[in-house]
Amino acid sequence: MKQKTYKKHFILLSVLLIVLFFLNISLGSVSIPFKEIFYTLIGDTSIKDSWQTIVLDFRVPKAITAILVGSGLSICGLLMQTLFKNPLAGPFVLGISSGASLGVALLILGSSIFGGFFLTSSMSNWSLAIAASLGAFLVLFAVIMAANSLRNTMSILIIGLMFGSLTAAVIAILAYFSEAAQIQQYLFWSFGSLGNLSWSELSVFGSIYLVGILACLIIIKPLNSFLLGENYAKSLGIDIKKSRTIILVITSLLTGVITAFSGPIAFIGLAVPHIAKMLFTTSNHKILIPASAIIGGIVLLICDSIAQLPTSEFTLPINAITSLFGAPIVIWLIIRKKKIVV
Repeated sequence: MKQKTYKKHFILLSVLLIVLFFLNISLGSVSIPFKEIFYTLIGDTSIKDSWQTIVLDFRVPKAITAILVGSGLSICGLLMQTLFKNPLAGPFVLGISSGASLGVALLILGSSIFGGFFLTSSMSNWSLAIAASLGAFLVLFAVIMAANSLRNTMSILIIGLMFGSLTAAVIAILAYFSEAAQIQQYLFWSFGSLGNLSWSELSVFGSIYLVGILACLIIIKPLNSFLLGENYAKSLGIDIKKSRTIILVITSLLTGVITAFSGPIAFIGLAVPHIAKMLFTTSNHKILIPASAIIGGIVLLICDSIAQLPTSEFTLPINAITSLFGAPIVIWLIIRKKKIVV
């Protein structure tokens, strides 16, 4: 594909992302005229206070969160599929999300075992994020230690899957001894949510996200070389162990912070990289990383708009929408292309 075609695709996708952003913030249980939303965004203080609060404190942060989560998970999925040369690899294969889930489970479900402090603190968004981050960090530390002692990349994948199974077992035990209200609270968190972040929480989330995205710039060459095998990468002077560790840290950082602030969100990281490869027909990560980021933001904005059930006061779980509407699209794309690009 020619460079001009790449630019055309990026321009069209960027315009679509902007349109969907404004469409997303125009939807909700409270009907607000689009003109009033526009005036609110440009700082017009004559708009009703309640409408300003809804738009600026709830809808805009949620739309920004959708873009950050969608793009972050998509990039993580791309990195994992390249590192492990596995089209079914996603951002959660390292067990980082499972570690975050374990941290939240200990906070919410652990109150039956460890006392009432956990139950009261679990009502705070910050405490949930901190618990999830600590769980993700512990698994990250274990994975990095394993990566430094193993030469075979596939062994790291297996270890990550085993961490996932181990944490799932611990969560099941905690759930067995927990009360129904605690299980329900944990279940709601596991559904994923984009609308719980305040501006202060979003600023922390965005700062960590930005660090992970900027770090991706230094691994474009190693990622491209990994496509042709580790021996080829070594011939180009790539430090395999160092590059692999950086990729694992970036993926863990982004996956951990996303899971901490929005819960585990399925499908996006697995499917979007394939959509990007099919649309741009290239394996160059200089193109695929920004393409996956933009498409990921678009897909999650669409899913969130559907989940809001326009004119309804109810919001469907974002996890259900991403899988329900996303998986058939990927199946159709793969059948149409007759193959899957790794």
